Amino acid sequence: MVQKSVQWFMIVLGAFIYSLGLNGFLVANHLAEGGFVGVSLLLLYKLHIQVGVSFFILNIPLLIVAWRLFGHEFVLKTAVGVIGVSVFTEATRHLQVPTHDPLLAALYAGVITGIGLGLIFRTGGTTGGSDIIARILRHYRGLGMGKTLFAIDFIVILLVMVIIGKEVAMYSLVALFVSSRVIDFVIEGASSGRAVMIVSDKHEEIAAEIHKQLDRGTTLLQARGGYTGTARQVIYCVVSREEVMRVQRIISEVDPTAFVTVNPVHEVLGEGFTYDGEPSSVARRRRKLFS
Repeated sequence: MVQKSVQWFMIVLGAFIYSLGLNGFLVANHLAEGGFVGVSLLLLYKLHIQVGVSFFILNIPLLIVAWRLFGHEFVLKTAVGVIGVSVFTEATRHLQVPTHDPLLAALYAGVITGIGLGLIFRTGGTTGGSDIIARILRHYRGLGMGKTLFAIDFIVILLVMVIIGKEVAMYSLVALFVSSRVIDFVIEGASSGRAVMIVSDKHEEIAAEIHKQLDRGTTLLQARGGYTGTARQVIYCVVSREEVMRVQRIISEVDPTAFVTVNPVHEVLGEGFTYDGEPSSVARRRRKLFS
């Protein structure tokens, strides 16, 4: 029950923060957005229809369709996000921070709206609009959600370029990009890291140096060369983003000819990252992430 209450609170808080970024920097500096919010901003600039009103009306038919297709839990969380954004956008529309530098406005808008959306997405909620359309098209046509969302944003930004101007469209793209990066950071949190795989004849020496210098564990995987058929040992190690350069330096010193791949890891649980010595804390962390 407490966990559910926290989820609803996070959606409402995220909607409030998002609305601050929307009104405070996008509307105040005549910038735009992607998706349905971008359409609502165009209606505001050209027809003087308030963003909260048009955004809510545009989402009503989509929420009805989503209720029939995806069930009540998804729609309830989405409805709370939509209503929250609509209400808070109206409540904060006078809290604007005009600036003479549109790039600075785009950066501020991207950070603040990204934090708000990140909090909403982290709980499994959405702000409706493009997300519902993407889910519907995936349901009926099998289209990937990422491609659909990108296409919708692209169309809206193209409309912004035609209706308002190229400069506004470009600054709006900057805000969108910054917002997407901040959303990733909020969702992934500080527990994201990098997975390093190392193929080397000197795997024991490299692993020993990683243990010694970074105090990180490693795993030795049995592998076989696809071309030569030679048995090899592959080192697998997960480190923080800040430690990647130190691992690369160790490899360079021990075996400059080693084959190395580095991949992003969006969640890292366990000793060295989230484990604090109490088994119950790990369980709480897992419940928090996957509930």
